[in-house]
Amino acid sequence: MGMERKRKVNLFDVVDEAAVSGKISRVNSGAGMAAAASTINKWNGRPYSQRYLDILEKRRSLPVWHQKEEFLQALNANQILILVGETGSGKTTQIPQFVLDAIEIETTPDKRSRKYMVACTQPRRVAAMSVSMRVAEEMDVTIGEEVGYSIRFEDCSSSKTVLKYLTDGMLLREAMTTDPLLERYKVIIVDEAHERTLATDVLFGLMKEVLRNRPDLKLVVMSATLEAEKFRAYFSGAPLMKVPGRLHPVEIFYSHEPVRDYLEAAIQITVYQIHACEGPGDILVFLTGEEEIEDACNKLAKEIANAGDQVGPAKIVPLYSTLPPAMQQKIFEPAPPPTVEGGPPGRKIVVSTNIAETSLTIDGIVYVVDPGFAKQKVYNPRIRVESLLVSPISKASAHQRSGRAGRTQPGKCFRLYTEKCFRNDFVPQTYPEILRSNLANTVLTLKKLGIDDLIHFDFMDPPSPETLMRALEVLNYLGALDDEGNLTKLGEIMSEFPLDPQMAKMLVVSSEFNCSNEILSISAMLSVPNCFVRPREAQKAADEAKARFGHIDGDHLTLLNVYHAYKQNKEDPHWCYENFVNAKVMKSADNVRQQLARVLARYNLELCSTDFNSCDYYVNIRKAMLAGYFMQVAHLERSGHYLTMKDNQVVRLHPSNCLDHKPEWVIYNENVQTSRNFIRTVTDIPGEWLVDIAPHYYDLTNLPNCEAKRQLERLYKKRKSSKEETRNTK
Repeated sequence: MGMERKRKVNLFDVVDEAAVSGKISRVNSGAGMAAAASTINKWNGRPYSQRYLDILEKRRSLPVWHQKEEFLQALNANQILILVGETGSGKTTQIPQFVLDAIEIETTPDKRSRKYMVACTQPRRVAAMSVSMRVAEEMDVTIGEEVGYSIRFEDCSSSKTVLKYLTDGMLLREAMTTDPLLERYKVIIVDEAHERTLATDVLFGLMKEVLRNRPDLKLVVMSATLEAEKFRAYFSGAPLMKVPGRLHPVEIFYSHEPVRDYLEAAIQITVYQIHACEGPGDILVFLTGEEEIEDACNKLAKEIANAGDQVGPAKIVPLYSTLPPAMQQKIFEPAPPPTVEGGPPGRKIVVSTNIAETSLTIDGIVYVVDPGFAKQKVYNPRIRVESLLVSPISKASAHQRSGRAGRTQPGKCFRLYTEKCFRNDFVPQTYPEILRSNLANTVLTLKKLGIDDLIHFDFMDPPSPETLMRALEVLNYLGALDDEGNLTKLGEIMSEFPLDPQMAKMLVVSSEFNCSNEILSISAMLSVPNCFVRPREAQKAADEAKARFGHIDGDHLTLLNVYHAYKQNKEDPHWCYENFVNAKVMKSADNVRQQLARVLARYNLELCSTDFNSCDYYVNIRKAMLAGYFMQVAHLERSGHYLTMKDNQVVRLHPSNCLDHKPEWVIYNENVQTSRNFIRTVTDIPGEWLVDIAPHYYDLTNLPNCEAKRQLERLYKKRKSSKEETRNTK
């Protein structure tokens, strides 16, 4: 039988300037466009559609298009290239396509799958999904086939995929679990590098090592800010290429004096005034999180409805990372037309987190309202608390926000802070996430990658030794690392799960408590957005529906009740609607559960349950939860407030909790610090379980003097006397 011979190719078929010029001119020329109408799409073998040609015309107007030749020459000559492009220059959608145009993607002999791909990482899931869909449309291919995306718990790619958009965390996970040298990729593009997420910084350190071992691999680092000089220095003087944006002038207005309530100032004053008094154009408002955004959308809708015909119609669209994908796509829908011809203009009003700063480009925005705040992750290693704090943004972020107003025409940016505050109080750049995060998950990832010398790992901005030591300590308490800092068998299994270490530990040991089925369901529900729907026109009915799922012992078991009810009702969307449960979120949870179950099966970890009618059914589930979350415990003091263990932080139960009483001891999933400190997703546990399940952590000599310590002393004495009685009886 004759074997098909395969031609060996270099990364780029284009190897000299003339060849590059010829390739580009063929695309850029009118003849090239005419030929495209009659040619076959090389990726799927189908004729190009008219839609493809219409989009191609728009692509040709993007600033980055005019530097295609320069980009390909630079990348052909260098292994690493730094590219700085203003938001809206087209770099995220076009650069990966330029690379595809210039490289030969080999196929297997049967032509059914691609041997190599191009990867483009994004810091946010929303961007990975929406950009991949746009690029699939531009390439005239089907999403999930030639162009795909990969985010946590969702892989929309196939053996045909040549271009994959994925979160930086997912590329890290690929390196950690299946492909340490990332050999399935020819070119890796790290986009939005200026955001300096934790995963991006770890990926940079890893890429330096991979590039040394793979001279055939190319890396493109793309940034929207001039901090790219720092990237250039980090990558040993890699060449820097700049792409201009397509910005119109933006007029900036500052507040005359500090604003006390930025939410009221943003919504009930600024946005409403713009809608009532300014010319046509959509509005983008930056707020800090889901609750704030939903509250603002409700208030704004009422305000505009009350104004009647005095203002034009408005489509109010929220945007935050946990919003279901179908809702996220609404930001790209057009504004409504005026109610009457010649009447006040209709507008789209997008109320967003900082996700709209650089990750997504929304055409039609003319007015930006910037209160100057964002939620930032902040970690205090001394008390081991990671919190989301509302903090002032950086000057770089303020610049990005104002630039959103000048995409399609001259715009206006209303900054709800004084110019003096901007100049004197705002830091130049956002603090890298690696310097303000709990690094337990990062350390576990590096250990799995075989990197033991954490102090000398090539971080762009090395974290403090104290933060690294705290991460090692947490992993040691969880049993993921031994006393010498080596990865244990338990730690190796934990690292396979795309979960935080506490949740991974809870899941891995759940079979020891005969409840792995239930912990699997709880873990899945905790890994997706809030499943409860609370529409503004039916809030009371929604609250009553949620209460029907409530469990006396807390929120985790309430989530388990929801999942069980969803499955018992055969995943019926109508049942979800009737019970104010988000059907898409539940479907996602079901998908997550299946993926986590596959990891358990890979390690032969049994799926088991205690008999539902047994008095131990909920006891075992709560014990398994404590086995993972024993470091996240709070005690009710006589003052009526809760104190977190070890660090004595005063906290309150979040108003969304399902408890109808205040338990003496609770475990919690999240510590949210805003104007007050809240613990969210809580479950009641007996104090004696701390002594039984985590005595290594609750060493009385290390606890601060408080009511909780005295209570634990009594529990330890009780346990000791109980053991002595048992011995004497024998």
